[in-house]
Amino acid sequence: MRSDAKTVKAYLESLPEGRKQAMSRLRETISLNLPKGFTETMSYGMIGYVVPHDLYPEGYHCDPKLPLPFINIASQKNYIAFYHMGIYAHKELYTWFTKAYPTHVKTKIDMGKSCVRFKNIDTIPYELLGELCAKMSTQQWIETYESVVKRNRKK
Repeated sequence: MRSDAKTVKAYLESLPEGRKQAMSRLRETISLNLPKGFTETMSYGMIGYVVPHDLYPEGYHCDPKLPLPFINIASQKNYIAFYHMGIYAHKELYTWFTKAYPTHVKTKIDMGKSCVRFKNIDTIPYELLGELCAKMSTQQWIETYESVVKRNRKK
């Protein structure tokens, strides 16, 4: 479910009360742990954390007018989604996260390539997600992104 909200505040205000609390806490967790340089914005109808053009002028290869995306969070119809491009692009980070997850949550991880889905908002592992957010700086993300994009474009 893509939101038409133009601001993070408007996005959060549009959510049902239970989702609003969980999304606000998730946003706070990200903000407290994300290294300096990332910027919070609305991105693809979700709350996004991006590398702004002043740090990475090339922008996102799919649309260079957009800043380089890193993390997005969204309240979907049946779950809260946490998208982290670093776990998609960086194998060691993915391995760390998937091994650490069961130590924080008793249920099996529901995960796509970069998306972790939380159907039960009471089981969101905020502490683990905070650790994940802290593990990659803007410069590390730019380097990882460029290595993946350049490698894939050569194929």
